[in-house]
Amino acid sequence: MRFAAKRDHSRIPLPVRPGTCTLQVRDLGVTMEEDVILHDVTFQLNCREITALIGPNGAGKSSLFRSILGQMPYDGSIKFLLAGGYPSRPKIGYVPQSPSFDRGYPISVLDFFAAAISRWPVFLPVPKDLRQRVEECLTRVHGQGLLDKRIGALSGGELQRVLLALALEPIPQILILDEPLSGVDVGGEHLLLEMLDEIRQKYDLSILFSTHDFSTLRHYADKVILLQQTILRQGAPKEVLGSREFQSVFHLNLEEEGGKAP
Repeated sequence: MRFAAKRDHSRIPLPVRPGTCTLQVRDLGVTMEEDVILHDVTFQLNCREITALIGPNGAGKSSLFRSILGQMPYDGSIKFLLAGGYPSRPKIGYVPQSPSFDRGYPISVLDFFAAAISRWPVFLPVPKDLRQRVEECLTRVHGQGLLDKRIGALSGGELQRVLLALALEPIPQILILDEPLSGVDVGGEHLLLEMLDEIRQKYDLSILFSTHDFSTLRHYADKVILLQQTILRQGAPKEVLGSREFQSVFHLNLEEEGGKAP
């Protein structure tokens, strides 16, 4: 597969807000065997900003996440700069797409969480100090009431809360969420997005999440990146969602139709 000559993004200065940390991705490319998954991907995440990653299935969103997480080899560069421009290795929290659970499985949220953060065996009673630590983690996402619920009995929104609390222990500098709105009802979507808004302000972190639901982006995202092997458009939600590139990819007019990709 061939592409046009790659632009030299190294000569294009990426704007940095004074006093903020940034993740800078430049000229990123991912190739598996002879298939080009991503090419010429350049963007920036600033702390305290929420960025939505959108694109059709197979656009390379998961590969981009895995590259940032260090789980996939890539060309180009990914750099994290602290406020003041000092390079650092960031702490990254990751929330995968909602895993499925056997609804009859007896493990509780407490058991699941304790085993994940401390390797405490799920078949042993959780000590008081570890229980308190788990409760504090769940409190960050207003989920302390879920502590003793069976993991298989959680709703989609409740499960996302638990996974989000797990990704915030310890508090990261970058939070990545893969389709966090999948399997969550409309009311739960707004609660989750409001929670992300609260988290980014409280902990001064940057949030990158993928979604096929576009109806809420104007209200909750600072920036939208339209990806289809490369970045077709990025900018403010109104600019991207109203662009020719967006309509060409999704054949969707948000003024006339719903907000979800077909």
